[in-house]
Amino acid sequence: MTPQFDYFIILAAMRTGSNLLEANLNAIEGVTSHGEAFNPHFIGRVKSDTLLGISVEERDRDPSTLLEAIRQAPGELNGFRLFQGHDPRVLEPALGDPRCAKIILTRNPLDSFISLKIARETKQWQLKNIKRRREARVEFDAEAFMKYLNRQHEYHLMLSQRLQQRGQTPFYIAYEDLNQVHLLNGLAAWLGVSGRLSALDDTLKPQNPEPALAKVTNPDEMEQALSQIDSFNLHSTPNFEPRRRPLVANFVAAPKTPLMYMPIRGGMESPITRWMAALDHVDVEQLLTNQNRKQTRQWFHSNPGHRKFAVLQHPMARAHQAFCRHILNTGSDAYPKIRHVLRNRLKIPIPGQLRDGNYPVEQHYEAFSAFLTFLRQNLAQQTAIRVDAAWCSQSQALEGMASFALPDQVLREDEVTTALPDLARRMGHSTPPLPDLSEPDTPFSLAEIYDGKLETLAAQAYQRDYMQFGFGPWKPLRDAE
Repeated sequence: MTPQFDYFIILAAMRTGSNLLEANLNAIEGVTSHGEAFNPHFIGRVKSDTLLGISVEERDRDPSTLLEAIRQAPGELNGFRLFQGHDPRVLEPALGDPRCAKIILTRNPLDSFISLKIARETKQWQLKNIKRRREARVEFDAEAFMKYLNRQHEYHLMLSQRLQQRGQTPFYIAYEDLNQVHLLNGLAAWLGVSGRLSALDDTLKPQNPEPALAKVTNPDEMEQALSQIDSFNLHSTPNFEPRRRPLVANFVAAPKTPLMYMPIRGGMESPITRWMAALDHVDVEQLLTNQNRKQTRQWFHSNPGHRKFAVLQHPMARAHQAFCRHILNTGSDAYPKIRHVLRNRLKIPIPGQLRDGNYPVEQHYEAFSAFLTFLRQNLAQQTAIRVDAAWCSQSQALEGMASFALPDQVLREDEVTTALPDLARRMGHSTPPLPDLSEPDTPFSLAEIYDGKLETLAAQAYQRDYMQFGFGPWKPLRDAE
């Protein structure tokens, strides 16, 4: 009889027990799981350069080559683990392939969130010898947990919808099920393999078996924060349009004026939040932000007559700010892993450390040109690197917002200095402050390198934004006003 599946994929998040599940699958005769085959920072296992004869470079150039190699690998059935941060080009082909068995591994999100924080604190990701166990208690961060929870919810909702649309049924298995031989053998039967487990693989040991409250330094604060979570989405209005993920926690409301800023990630957040603080004569820290959906809806209800606004930025300026802030510089806003890949694998000419004299303006022009080329590929999902909110298309960001709430006004950066004071006057402020947009990029401004070639590269990367919003060639703000 022809087997139902040619290969399998384990869809999981970090710290959900995927290593343990993989170890037990690999203990079944004829079954091989090849680890994190599409992790952008390695291939299969940490420090591995090849998998099934496919190099990292070959995989990144065309992930279907490795997918096919896994399908054709020796043995009864082969597969791999895929996390949310792995190559996004792999998920859709796998979900659309009925010959690919989908195993969805879940765990209590609070437990996986705390476990992830402990692993990052102790630098211990697996435990094989209990004598080498590293212990730590971590601080529970309610804001970070809400973001994590929303991200997991949206991801599993997406998986469910995609598979339902294709008429496919995954095998769900929970973290708590991984110590039950009969359930793992049930998974083997579902996969259609002949082998079975006689006992569990005991190579890996539980790292943090204590209750959640015992693992954090602020258990009372954690209990209070968890009590505020709207677990059943009671405050949500049903929405049957395709769901997108709005970054509600990034919304910023003034404490006195019923005004809310809905940021599109980029370079405008700091000057606009400073202006909102000045408008209400408070410190920036007193602005209302990091709220969940329930709290944001409550703000809407308790502030009749409120106004919400977003600000569009020229794609060229926004890309340059993202490059300088997150890729070129190595400060607190840097994305070190993405920087490493761009510098070492894609050969974008940026120095390991930015120092005086080691990065001339000519090199900056070349590096930013290469980054714009990367963005064109990245936004087309032709790279193994995530499409980050700092450089995603602004039209996509607005669509995400709209699934939760629409801004009353979408302003342009070149009209902010007049439009925001006008808006404030309509909200009852007779002499509102003027926004200060003077926040130059470092180490070089865009004006120092701008030319028509860069404009062409930006337009190729952000075709949709140029079309949707009618952007013309970039001009410095002082010339645009």
